[in-house]
Amino acid sequence: AIPLRHLYGMKDFVTKTHLILMGKVMLATGLIVGYSYVMEAFFGWYSGSQYEWFMIKNRIWEGPYWAFYWMLMFCNVISPQFLWFKRFRESEFWLFIISIIVSIGMWLERFVIIVTSIQRDFLPSSWAMYSPTIWDWSMFIGTLGFFLCLFFLFIRFLPIISIFEVRTLLPQANVHGRPQDFDENVLEIEYTYDKTDPPNR
Repeated sequence: AIPLRHLYGMKDFVTKTHLILMGKVMLATGLIVGYSYVMEAFFGWYSGSQYEWFMIKNRIWEGPYWAFYWMLMFCNVISPQFLWFKRFRESEFWLFIISIIVSIGMWLERFVIIVTSIQRDFLPSSWAMYSPTIWDWSMFIGTLGFFLCLFFLFIRFLPIISIFEVRTLLPQANVHGRPQDFDENVLEIEYTYDKTDPPNR
């Protein structure tokens, strides 16, 4: 939203208030995700299941992919905590940077879930380090390209902001220089002219 806000001149429609509120939403979801990560590890230990606890330890500190787990913890849990500070919450630059970091963290979460499950299968004979092939890289790059293609088609042929949202934002945007207490339901148009100087036909 932040790049489109500048490229398409939508600062009157995607206001700074919207960005601040989304920063608060991002902070709240970061706390929720952090709580879920802690509870996942806690119940893996509290369950008493050695298999469940082994998977948790393998993912967090004993396995070969432990660094990816702590990277996703930083991206999804630690980085949104900067939004407690007003300086970061009201800065478009930092909001954009933190949102990119969170997006990377969500991708790392899927990576950790899938790769650690493949690397430690049900049979010890199939345990091996995962190394992406050319087809894995092709699928990864292809999904990025497919998303960007659909995204650019959407902003090219469909309205970025719905008409309903534009109608609710017009008094706030004050695009016509109207007072803030202007009532759109009461609109009187008066057209007067001097009879000695009739308007041009």
